[in-house]
Amino acid sequence: MKGLHCSLALCLGLLTAVPAFGQDAKVTVNGAQPGPVLAPEIQGQFAEHLGRLIYEGIWVGEKSSIPNIRGYRKDVVEALKAIRVPLIRWPGGCFADEYHWRDGIGPRAKRPVGVNTNWGGVAETNEFGTHEFMDFSELVGAKTYVNGNIGTGSAREMADWVEYMTNPSKSTLAQTRRANGRDKPWTLDWFAIGNETWGCGGNMRPEFYTDQLRQIRTFIKPAAGQPTKIIASGGNSDDLKWTDVVMAGSANMIDAISLHHYALPSFGRPTRGTWKDKGSATEFGESDWFALMVTATQMDDLLTKHSAVMDKYDPKKKVALVVDEWGNWFDPTPGTNPGFLEQQNTLRDAVTAAINLNIFHKHGERVRMANIAQMVNVLQALILTDGPKMLLTPTYHVFDMYKDFQGATQFPVTVAGPKYSYAERSLPAISASAARAKDGSVLVALTNINPNEAVPVTVSLDGVTAAGVSGRILTAPAMNAHNSFAQPDAVKPVAFTGAALNGTTLSVTLPAKSVVVLVVK
Repeated sequence: MKGLHCSLALCLGLLTAVPAFGQDAKVTVNGAQPGPVLAPEIQGQFAEHLGRLIYEGIWVGEKSSIPNIRGYRKDVVEALKAIRVPLIRWPGGCFADEYHWRDGIGPRAKRPVGVNTNWGGVAETNEFGTHEFMDFSELVGAKTYVNGNIGTGSAREMADWVEYMTNPSKSTLAQTRRANGRDKPWTLDWFAIGNETWGCGGNMRPEFYTDQLRQIRTFIKPAAGQPTKIIASGGNSDDLKWTDVVMAGSANMIDAISLHHYALPSFGRPTRGTWKDKGSATEFGESDWFALMVTATQMDDLLTKHSAVMDKYDPKKKVALVVDEWGNWFDPTPGTNPGFLEQQNTLRDAVTAAINLNIFHKHGERVRMANIAQMVNVLQALILTDGPKMLLTPTYHVFDMYKDFQGATQFPVTVAGPKYSYAERSLPAISASAARAKDGSVLVALTNINPNEAVPVTVSLDGVTAAGVSGRILTAPAMNAHNSFAQPDAVKPVAFTGAALNGTTLSVTLPAKSVVVLVVK
């Protein structure tokens, strides 16, 4: 916006007032037929031993000059608590299938030093192990998801790990835990048998993995009273055969199966690109904006198809579909270790984060966990650090805006209206979801993926009693607007005044490239 000089709040006010072009959108919220309670774990996080996520991003040690709580960064802990992080997945990722848990217990100075062969070939000190992760999760107030090692591990190793974490008896493993500083068992909420076993977790065929899963599951025995749910390693993105084979062979032995799907601009281009040229996180035009929206919105189709396969073997939907890796993947930030997967985070990432959360809400009956990749300093991170400095990304702000959807009761939503078109291709311009929050208010999330035009939206609140509306908006003048350590608040939510309530109808003007969450009371 050349020549426009204003504060962020004023600029957003001006954007809200921009007249819309083209067709109106119509959103219908069916409050008379509520759907499932949305699992809080849909807003789960992923913390892999990768780059600067664990070391510096979370763990700095008790002697660090960076303010910390028992070695954990105080600023990061407070930021995660502020958005009520419901669950954290650890230690990977590809790292999990080369991780031997006994290397990460006992006095830190005596723990063996390994090599992180997956991510940069750097030394792994094992300073951050089972005790550190479980205690960190308790500090944040998050449930725990531990990924077991099937690639280089064994059934015995995984069974021993579960006993070490959960058993209250006087067994040798439980006594070892006590000797290492933890008397009472931790709560282990989820445990996965392998990760990406079709690839970095062992290059297995689904039939072979299913046999391994059945054997290992037999010996995983959390202590009585533990809530531990067992996750099977799922297929890669659109690999429906993998889901079919694993469900056919083990649906009665597992509580969930995973799915991984990353959005890359290269995959959404008319001529499908490759992993080698994923595109820049910050230097992009509308062609790559549109291409990323294409691959992000594919999540809906993937969940529909995988759920249909699961329905054949589990029509009552007892087995959850957990999307334990999702997010945007770009080329690493120039000048950084390419194995650390560092990338900036722009308004574009915020828009796709909202799209995915809306899709997970739509599939809330089957999708009961999702883990964005990843929490700090890696891929589509919520938080970035630089020594003692920390900033919150646009993606973090979306999770903050959506936090009251945790545990809310989903309302079915239908969307009709304009398309966002580019280069003879088009996508629905508006993404939406709705739910009744625990306090009784109705949440309506609306995202305009069109980076050029505002869209007028009429929201019909069927079966909802409404007396007033408020909300927040996240947007910016530029598609690649982002927060930096020099300008950490360049992109952040502000109050939204562009919604009017008339009876049970909301009239909203959604600015271009915006995320809005309304609260109707």
